[in-house]
Amino acid sequence: MQNEDSSRRFRWFNRIILLVIGAFIFQLLNFQLVQAQHYKDEANNSLDKTVNVKAIRGDIVDSLGNVLASEVTSWDVNIDPVNVGPVVLKISGQQVAFTKEQIAQKLADMLHTPVDSVLSKMTGVGRYANIKKKVGASTYIALHDLNIPWLYFDPQQSRVYSQGAVAGNLLGFVGSDGTPLAGLERTMNSCLAGVDGKESYVQGADLIKIPSSIQTITQVKNGSDVVLTIDADLQYQAQQEMAATVRRLKADWASAIVIEVKTGRILAAAEAPSVDPNNPGAVAAQNRSSRIFQSAFEPGSILKTVAAATAVDVGKATPTTHVIAPDKLRMPWGQYINDSEVHGPWKLTLTGVLAESSNTGIVQIAGQVDSATRYAYMQKFGIGSKTGVNFEGESSGVLTNYNGWDKMTDKTTMFGQGVSLTPIQTAMIYQAIANKGVRLSPVLVEGCRDKNGNITKTAVPEPVRVISESSAQQTMDMLEKVVEKGPIGKTARIFGYRVAGKTGTAQIAEGRVYGRLHAVSFVGIAPAEDPKYVVAVTAYKSRTVSNSLGATPGFVSVMKQVLKTFSVPPATTKSLYIPVRW
Repeated sequence: MQNEDSSRRFRWFNRIILLVIGAFIFQLLNFQLVQAQHYKDEANNSLDKTVNVKAIRGDIVDSLGNVLASEVTSWDVNIDPVNVGPVVLKISGQQVAFTKEQIAQKLADMLHTPVDSVLSKMTGVGRYANIKKKVGASTYIALHDLNIPWLYFDPQQSRVYSQGAVAGNLLGFVGSDGTPLAGLERTMNSCLAGVDGKESYVQGADLIKIPSSIQTITQVKNGSDVVLTIDADLQYQAQQEMAATVRRLKADWASAIVIEVKTGRILAAAEAPSVDPNNPGAVAAQNRSSRIFQSAFEPGSILKTVAAATAVDVGKATPTTHVIAPDKLRMPWGQYINDSEVHGPWKLTLTGVLAESSNTGIVQIAGQVDSATRYAYMQKFGIGSKTGVNFEGESSGVLTNYNGWDKMTDKTTMFGQGVSLTPIQTAMIYQAIANKGVRLSPVLVEGCRDKNGNITKTAVPEPVRVISESSAQQTMDMLEKVVEKGPIGKTARIFGYRVAGKTGTAQIAEGRVYGRLHAVSFVGIAPAEDPKYVVAVTAYKSRTVSNSLGATPGFVSVMKQVLKTFSVPPATTKSLYIPVRW
């Protein structure tokens, strides 16, 4: 019985062994024959990688090709710790063996990193450790040429603004991930951004990219360049002058705009405080944008020129029209309009009204023009509308319909109260007068230039005829007398040149009443006999000077530089004689 039981157990054991062997054979056949292709594909997929290839963002350059914003490549230096070991390097043509510790010291020296830190990252069983981020091209090339098999590099793109704060308020900036966050970087992103590509490659057993296996799936298309109209040197000098103006006046901010009269091109758009796009967080948020395009406020006496030009154009006045201007003028409904100083009755011409900047004089002469007509001319001068420069966040200012004016607003709009403008709108009013009565749209971006040098020009709105050529010339003649004869205008003279311009002092509203601080301005045109350039300077909330004497030094400095930069010869003629008093 025992032998028979043993024999039975042995037979069952053999059967079990055969079943196990059969199962192994079946699974082997399944792997090798039935599912062979599936596992082959799965293995290949684990080694194949598809990655994005980031497009290089285009440059922003000034009118002369000076680079203001560009993309710079740096490299993260990484190691594969699990594969770290001794290596043989080619040094001066000789094969030299290096230990792990010697390589660590060499890397530390080249990267200016403590050797202990490098050694600690070379130790372990991980597949990735970063030694240093964003090394420059020379260091990358030196490391790459060592051909260390377990050292690899990840390229990184960084936005760099090589001229710092020059035009920083115009350029804007990008985030750490390259996303455009402000200014022209965002407005012109469709030109600058480019299109990312895709590539695939095979990893070796050590998961390192095999260079010969790289295949392009989608070709990367790098971004194009944005070409500006500004002159970087002029921009820098104007910014320096505005920074000095802010300090001298203890103002909140100051701006200077330079316009080429016959084209509308913006040659400089400077403001202070300014922002360095390399570190926008270093300044307050309100100083990172461009007030030239985005901040609107009551311009004050700068608008007397519009009222005077309107009266001349509709035939209600000439530069020699007479008026008696008291320091205080009682309106029929009982309110008063005051001049900025106490004086006896002035016997002024319209030219003298502008030179003395008399509120009571301008409302008597320009008030001969009906409200609807004055409103229509203000619209033609661009008041109440965006300029068409296409700068992000541009303000249209405020110009309410004349039907909504009360009796006092109907008068005060003639000397710049009850209406608000941006600095660029103000500059373009004077561009229109200097351009024989034709207002152009300001141009900041010349166009988008591809890598072949082809430029797609910025679309520009059609010119607007505002006043006749004759009216524009008469207005220019009056503005020249402001600089020759005006008590404040005289401080805007430039020796050897004929200059036309207008002062502006505007009270700044605080709630429903005007406060004690002012926006002080001067807008000038030169040379007056053949207008080429407009320079508009504004200082907001001046705390040391409450009239345009605060703005004229900045104007003179910037305009002198403009005339020098563009080699404008001194005047050879004299201005037309026009009396300012009678």
